[in-house]
Amino acid sequence: MSHANARLAPMGRLLMVQRIEGGMPQAHVAAQMGLSRSTVAKWWHRWVEHGEAGLQDRSSRPRRSPRRTDARTEEQVCRLRRQKRWGPARIAGRLGVPASTVHKILVRNGLNRLSWIDRPTGRVIRRYERPEPGDLVHLDVMKVGKVPPGGGWRARGRANTASRGTRRRFRG
Repeated sequence: MSHANARLAPMGRLLMVQRIEGGMPQAHVAAQMGLSRSTVAKWWHRWVEHGEAGLQDRSSRPRRSPRRTDARTEEQVCRLRRQKRWGPARIAGRLGVPASTVHKILVRNGLNRLSWIDRPTGRVIRRYERPEPGDLVHLDVMKVGKVPPGGGWRARGRANTASRGTRRRFRG
């Protein structure tokens, strides 16, 4: 995602397209804005095809992943992790899948840490997950200093507490 004043932010793309619609050649617009001709042509074609929605940023995630592990294998990996508590190398040996692939599957499903899994049930533990912020309030109530009965210097004043606790030096 680009910053708001970037040359090719959505507003800059709209300005570029408006210049082309005004009759200016794409090469001239590219030179004015310091862009390549192919970049200007790409955004112009997106404008023609999709309108203003085509000038917005898109996700860089691929539309499809043909080599992704099939759902059945992912299910087997997760089942072995929950039931047997095996690591990626052992699961990989059992299923004939690379250990790195098993690890990726476990991370994707939130099963990569055994400490995050409840031992009896095999479910992922979500600690401190509350429906509303502030539902769980934690207070530390630890007595740090020695406060005399009846209060310290704030309650009695410094003059009253200083005389009691001062040390006397031996002058010999």
